[in-house]
Amino acid sequence: MPPAVGDDAPGFEALLCDGETFRPRTLDDALDDDGVVLIFDGFVFSAIAQNWWRRYDDADWDEFPVPVYGVVRDGPYSINEFLRQLDSPFSIFSDLNGDAAEAFDLLVERQGMAGTKTPRRAVFVIDGDGEVQYAWDTEEWIHPVPREEVEEAVEEL
Repeated sequence: MPPAVGDDAPGFEALLCDGETFRPRTLDDALDDDGVVLIFDGFVFSAIAQNWWRRYDDADWDEFPVPVYGVVRDGPYSINEFLRQLDSPFSIFSDLNGDAAEAFDLLVERQGMAGTKTPRRAVFVIDGDGEVQYAWDTEEWIHPVPREEVEEAVEEL
């Protein structure tokens, strides 16, 4: 079961990609003093991912008082190319082996992609102490993130 509000966020280490470089970072290292927003997606370069990351940019989520990071199953080079093509202000963790998604209990078998598991779409707002303040996930790949709820949770950090 994915972490719920009040739970400690599971730790993980993955390559954090910023569109140019990538470096190993733990979730603890990535936590801002006030917290972080984690957005789990399947893969970059899908029409769905492109649509949603553009929407986060259009909604000015890069201006949150805490960083917003994606977590996807792609490698760092494809993630950096994705971020460059979108001219995105965000950074994304390369969860190539699915360790972060597994720690958050989000991995599911992809229908029509034998043996491939990706995280369900999910958003977690985590405070500076690593406690989950907001949690949302869905098995619907195109279901919109409840933007207003995420924004309210960030305001309450």
